[in-house]
Amino acid sequence: MSTEVTERPEETDGLRQTVRRVLALVALLPLTVILAVKAAQLGDQMLVNIYGIGVLGSTILVMYLSFSNYRDPSVDAPDATYFPLVTCLVAVKDDVAVIERTVRSLLDQTYSRREVVVVDDYSTDGTRELLAELARTLPFDYLPLERNVGKKRALVAGAERASGDILVFTDSDCVLELDAVERCVLAFGAHPGLGAVSGHNRALNADVNLLTRVQDVWYDGQFGIAKAAESVFRSVTCVSGPLAAFRREAVWNYFPAWAGDRFLGAEFRFATDRQLTGYVLGQRWIGRKLKRQHADSPFVRDVDYPEREWGVAYVRSARAWTNVPESFRSVLKQQIRWKKSFIRNMCFTGLFYWRRGPLPALLFYSHATWVLLAPVMAFRHLVWLPLTGGLFITALYLCGVLLKGSVWALGYRIQNRGDHRWVYRPLMSLLSATVLSWLLVYAALSLRRNVWSRG
Repeated sequence: MSTEVTERPEETDGLRQTVRRVLALVALLPLTVILAVKAAQLGDQMLVNIYGIGVLGSTILVMYLSFSNYRDPSVDAPDATYFPLVTCLVAVKDDVAVIERTVRSLLDQTYSRREVVVVDDYSTDGTRELLAELARTLPFDYLPLERNVGKKRALVAGAERASGDILVFTDSDCVLELDAVERCVLAFGAHPGLGAVSGHNRALNADVNLLTRVQDVWYDGQFGIAKAAESVFRSVTCVSGPLAAFRREAVWNYFPAWAGDRFLGAEFRFATDRQLTGYVLGQRWIGRKLKRQHADSPFVRDVDYPEREWGVAYVRSARAWTNVPESFRSVLKQQIRWKKSFIRNMCFTGLFYWRRGPLPALLFYSHATWVLLAPVMAFRHLVWLPLTGGLFITALYLCGVLLKGSVWALGYRIQNRGDHRWVYRPLMSLLSATVLSWLLVYAALSLRRNVWSRG
């Protein structure tokens, strides 16, 4: 008599998780050895070496969390019993060349129980006329604004027409995979504690030139590794614009605060993605105060959702494609906008994020520290040391930058087998350290310049 032993699914998942963790530890062992050697040789340049140790240590932690612990929340969904109405929202300003493709990608989604709202923020390049023509034949709600109000206010105007329990935002130059919205809904259905989810993003125009290919590979790592690590703790700090999905109850009461966000005494039009994510992450501690400040708004007056400690996750299988800058000048302009958002986010989310737990806080504040110190390190190694005869130290600094980029390149290769574009990733690290890091200073000095158009 033979006895057949059937392995239960949870046992299989547990074994796979253990194998992933062991493999991640083995793969990261060389970096850990380098970290230990640097820690034992702090020497005279203690502060500089601590910076290098911190950056390398953070990289090891992010890589380990991503490759050993991340799990796409949409795969946990049981049989499709959660079928909410979804409102897809997009605000556009002068994107006549791509907006039709964006709208059609929303209308072609496999998730059928959805509505689409498109807001034109007073475009002057023919976008308004194109959308008006499309609205005659395609089933979407078109809202042309009579004056330019900025991206956040335009999206809030669109939200006033939204009936969905789930709100999905995308940018006007993006294309969503056909099942992107469905994957987000599956994640919400499987995890009732999630207030928001971010999809995965790559470059739609990756093959245009070297610069776009470099950005494409960088995007993949920022989502597939960095957001994946944050998602382990359900504390993703930025649900990014190309594909950002929110439960209505997690953000509805905070739309007035988002639209009229003020910083340093003036309205702040940047930080659209990070700021809205911050309201989800921190509403348990700041929600009641924000709602009192906007008590007269119909978003607050008509319905008062309870403040909760929502989770925010990353859904790798929900994919979106966006046009990245094709010229170096455009990259600089985009980076300045992002660094302004970073500064604003630090002064908002940074005030409460420590409450999310010690490990999420370690990821958040350590990353912020390295970003803030990057211009200082760039000046020291690229200007001061060469002028004072320290070229060898400058060379070591650049080798360290390339080493970090090579680690991210390896991560790309593991997640994209057979794709040889991993070779571009070290170039992005080099570009960030030698050029883009300086932009933080300029961004801080020009915070009052508020222009949201990507042009």
